[in-house]
Amino acid sequence: MPASLDGRLVVALSSRALFDFEEENQLFENSDDRAYMRLQQQRLDEPAKPGTAFSLARKLLAFNTPGQTPRVEVVVLSRNDPISGMRVFRSAQHYGLTIERGVFTRGHSPWRYLKPLKAQLFLSTNEDDVRSALVAGVAAARVFPQSARASAAYPDELRIAFDGDAVLFSDEAEQIYQRDGLDAFQEHEIARKLTPLPAGPFKQVLHELQRLQDAPAVPMRLRTALVTARSAPAHERAIRTLMDWDVEVDEAMFLGGLPKGEFLREFEPDFFFDDQHGHIQNAVPHVPAGHVAMGVTNR
Repeated sequence: MPASLDGRLVVALSSRALFDFEEENQLFENSDDRAYMRLQQQRLDEPAKPGTAFSLARKLLAFNTPGQTPRVEVVVLSRNDPISGMRVFRSAQHYGLTIERGVFTRGHSPWRYLKPLKAQLFLSTNEDDVRSALVAGVAAARVFPQSARASAAYPDELRIAFDGDAVLFSDEAEQIYQRDGLDAFQEHEIARKLTPLPAGPFKQVLHELQRLQDAPAVPMRLRTALVTARSAPAHERAIRTLMDWDVEVDEAMFLGGLPKGEFLREFEPDFFFDDQHGHIQNAVPHVPAGHVAMGVTNR
């Protein structure tokens, strides 16, 4: 029978999201792809350093049990060339990452391969690819290579933090806030506190993560956090929405507009997703972060 990825959480990562290729990429931007390829070929036996999404990938793969059908599949989906792809696979092998599949398109946008890969999540340093993936209905975020690397404090626990509006939820309420201000936003949410928010691009990702957590004999634990600029009383609709979806988060931070960075520093996630550039810029010095180019603030 042909191989199948059905029933797995499939996460697609670009080469620069998984590994630190910033020195090599600078050569590419200042010269041409052939010089870049020559350098990658010279470094084939030199493992690349871990990148922003490395810890996320490593811990997701740890949900798999040897000898059983994998629950998680990490694939590489990259604008890199095939020669550079060899170094990606060798680097993954060096770190013990079971990554077997990859698509390398040498400068062309690779996002169209997300569908045949059945990917539910795509992380890339290329904003155009991320936006295309989101339009196609795949949860995606732009990775910032300058982000702080994940903490080593929780080796057996995958920690992920999500913003609410335009990430887990739709941007329905955010549109009210942007157009009419905070008071109108609060009134809108109070009046609709019993009405679940429509789903955002990362709802299914949260569902898939909970499915991993609920599986028996899992060697890796999961801890999630909702980190939102909402405050009481608008918090209630967010919590009731998660209840209606029958999904749980372990921590919820209703910050009322406070900067998120220091709170994320204390939570120590392996990755944080947010739709607003300001929140990402505040988070990047503290934690691995990705921008979700979705909703009214990104039009």
